[in-house]
Amino acid sequence: MEIDRKLQLFEGSLPVEKITNSWYKEYKNSNYGAIITFVGVVRDENKIEGLSFDIYEPILNSWFDSWQEKAKSKGAIVLMAHSKGDVLNHESSYIAAVCSPKRRVALELIDEFVEDFKASAPIWKYDILKGKRVYAEDRSTPIKGAGILS
Repeated sequence: MEIDRKLQLFEGSLPVEKITNSWYKEYKNSNYGAIITFVGVVRDENKIEGLSFDIYEPILNSWFDSWQEKAKSKGAIVLMAHSKGDVLNHESSYIAAVCSPKRRVALELIDEFVEDFKASAPIWKYDILKGKRVYAEDRSTPIKGAGILS
């Protein structure tokens, strides 16, 4: 499912080559001197079969829009694709990219974007163990402002 051309959500694992090639084809003639991508791959560890993801799209859209504004102020754009549902080991669940006229801007923004994604994006991760989803609490980061209000 495509939310916006720059933010795409897919059921299951990501078609990495299709996504990254389409971004390259779309933006290579836009006078960006740097197109930097980050591809996240599910690791085979702790006896998991894969990961599963739930996404709260309204907050994801707001978070992503704020990053688009930050990138725009530097003459750049950010791109992102993420999985919903199950992604098995050795498959991709996350791709991010920055297109910028200057490589230094792209290098700095991709690092900031990926780190903020891990800390702030409303995406919940579950381990798949023996065919069941188990919340990966030990590897999750609370979202600022989320939780029960007193």
